[in-house]
Amino acid sequence: MSIEPILLIHGGAGDITDARVPGKLGGMKKALRSAIEHLIPPSGGEGSSLNAVEAAVRSMECDENFNAGYGSCLNLDGKAEVEASIMEGDKLRAGCVTLIHDIMHPISVARYVMQKTQHTFLGGVAAQKFALDQGFEQMTDGSLVTDDARRALQEFKERQAKGLDTIFARTELDAEKRDPKEKETIGESGSTVGAVAIDSKGDIAVATSTGGITGKVAGRIGDTPLLGCGTYADNKIGGVSTTGHGETIMRFNLAQKILSKIQYGNKTAQQATEEACKEMTERLVGTGGAITIDARGNVGIYWTSKRMAYAYIKGNKLIYGINNDEQFEEDL
Repeated sequence: MSIEPILLIHGGAGDITDARVPGKLGGMKKALRSAIEHLIPPSGGEGSSLNAVEAAVRSMECDENFNAGYGSCLNLDGKAEVEASIMEGDKLRAGCVTLIHDIMHPISVARYVMQKTQHTFLGGVAAQKFALDQGFEQMTDGSLVTDDARRALQEFKERQAKGLDTIFARTELDAEKRDPKEKETIGESGSTVGAVAIDSKGDIAVATSTGGITGKVAGRIGDTPLLGCGTYADNKIGGVSTTGHGETIMRFNLAQKILSKIQYGNKTAQQATEEACKEMTERLVGTGGAITIDARGNVGIYWTSKRMAYAYIKGNKLIYGINNDEQFEEDL
């Protein structure tokens, strides 16, 4: 049975300020329009969900409005350590990378791990060497670092020095000043970018990429490269990409929780996504969100954070939003 192709992306969930909303929405539209030709070829024929999710994430990795690739958050040493994962739902192949630096597209490195090695996960020095051996460009030190990322790290260190709460560190990097006495909203942390797609053959693919959280200790690994937490795809059930507070998401195993509700609880994609996100925050305080497409092509979108940027293309419509109480639609 032929399925209507869908490409669904997110641009991060968390404490997204008003100043960052236009850039998020514009960047997601650009990513969708650049990637949709991989899912629905203009010349006809079958598209590829795997190519589509990689292309969408690559676009956002180049955009400083997102915490992935260029624009990534900085660790305590002032470095951008990035990570990513990609998975296809037919044979459950996957590639994951973590703790690599000065490489623009960690999502493509992850795909190379999936397709050119017998392994699933590479990290640190080994992952960096693998990327360079495969021809990825080693950019100059600090090329992925933006002024906003530097300011966010400085703010983090100042708050830390004053003994203020930094457990849920910011990942939304803008110059909008906040009251230094203002306490972080509990659980409002986490950005990341991700994409889920289903093609006309019913093949599901998921890709997720992130720069992590501001002020993380060097060597910290989040949920993004962990299968079942930040990313999972299974043609028989569905695909999920998550975003939010990494420590919370990985402890709750959010992606798998959503898919289990679909598989064993007979929940719709929307019901499963909403229930799992709410249960996670009720249990662990930290917030987050997820985007889901089930095996029948139904979409699920939900978050417990202040905001989550999302957008998708279905048919000839582009649907997008960032606030709980509003959604927009426009023709392609």
